[in-house]
Amino acid sequence: MVQPNATQPREQQRLDWTREALSEPSVGLERASFDADFRSYWRTTGRAPSLILMDAPPERMDVRPWLAIRELLRAGGLRVPDVVAQDVGQGFLLLEDLGVHTYLHVIDAGNADAMFDQAMAQLVKLQAIPAPDGLPAYDEALLAGELRLFDEWFLGVHLGIELDDGERARLFDVYRTLVEAALAQPQVLVHRDFMPRNLMPCGDAVAILDFQDAVRGPIGYDAACLFKDAFLSWPEARVAQWHARYHALARQAGLPVPPLERFRRDLDLIGVHRHLKVLGIFARLRHRDGKPKYVADAPRFLAYLDAVLPRHPGLQPLADLIDARVRPAMDAVVPA
Repeated sequence: MVQPNATQPREQQRLDWTREALSEPSVGLERASFDADFRSYWRTTGRAPSLILMDAPPERMDVRPWLAIRELLRAGGLRVPDVVAQDVGQGFLLLEDLGVHTYLHVIDAGNADAMFDQAMAQLVKLQAIPAPDGLPAYDEALLAGELRLFDEWFLGVHLGIELDDGERARLFDVYRTLVEAALAQPQVLVHRDFMPRNLMPCGDAVAILDFQDAVRGPIGYDAACLFKDAFLSWPEARVAQWHARYHALARQAGLPVPPLERFRRDLDLIGVHRHLKVLGIFARLRHRDGKPKYVADAPRFLAYLDAVLPRHPGLQPLADLIDARVRPAMDAVVPA
């Protein structure tokens, strides 16, 4: 197998490795998709069937969690990409090519009920898999650290907002409410990005992608993520119907969901947590990683917050902060 050569450009390393792994010296690679982290994806050319190369530079990422969670999901009956060849040291995985269309490309108002029914069936199956020993927990430190992305990156770096002591104290009180609510939920296997972009129609099945960050955490997290997506929004009334449908499926499967009204509250609060985290991540992608396109979806997440915050008086300080400081600052931000 081709060994890493530090003086060789990464582009040549991945091409040489792919050709060696397949014993096909004429195969080529073309860009298949970008990722928000440090991975890139490449589709083989000059062969049938095509394959996908995941390139995860080892100094930036470790592919072993992806491989471990893939095997966990596969053993639990979920559809995940087959692995054709791997080189953990170089950060190369050669995968089955499942096509070019994810749920994000094909879902619309007319087919959403049927497609989300399929997705929810897979989510319930995923959550029924026992979280293995050693799987990271969505614990207090992780939950709180994610929330701090909001004030550090979105408020501070992106919007230039410097909170005074009172504003900071009130925001941190909201953070504590969100963390305590998450820890109080029943804990199951959590994908952490179970959304249309990471679901792929695959014949009669739904393939699951981008699962390497799975943890043991709140049962409402993935259900909140699925319908309040980073790239696609739905009317609140329709989301409420889907949440009720998921709740019924979860109960039928014997998952530890609380009564529906309590579960709706859990979904609201873990959703607020995710929305704040994502705003921080999108700002960090722009300012640290030079990826400006994601933060353009910040208004979508403010709309999600607008829909939920009025239902929870304990979150009023966050609503006040958004109205008094965030909206004026966003109006003043110059687009990238």
